[in-house]
Amino acid sequence: MTQTITRLDQNARRSRAVIHNGTVYLAGHTADDRSLDVAGQTRQVLAKVDEMLAASGTDKSKALSVTIWLADMADFKAMNEVYDAWIVPGQAPARCCGKVELAAPDIRVEIMVTAAM
Repeated sequence: MTQTITRLDQNARRSRAVIHNGTVYLAGHTADDRSLDVAGQTRQVLAKVDEMLAASGTDKSKALSVTIWLADMADFKAMNEVYDAWIVPGQAPARCCGKVELAAPDIRVEIMVTAAM
């Protein structure tokens, strides 16, 4: 039996989304405007997540899991204010958040989402 794997916005290193067996796996997304504070970066990242979920044929109401990486846990409250406004009431996914050293010093937040189709 052949199972279809669909890869979206792929380059040599990664796909921004991979669809397999009714599940969408998004890569970690970061803000384009890294001069923004963590709230602004979180808004941009979640807008990108919404775009990729839509391109994959689903939306945030079907999010199963969210992983959030912060450069500084002092940003936890400000990030959560934006994140909490983004979540569909009654549809909160499993979630974890931790502090990591991100790929560039001006990246404040990176978010990865897995969603059902």
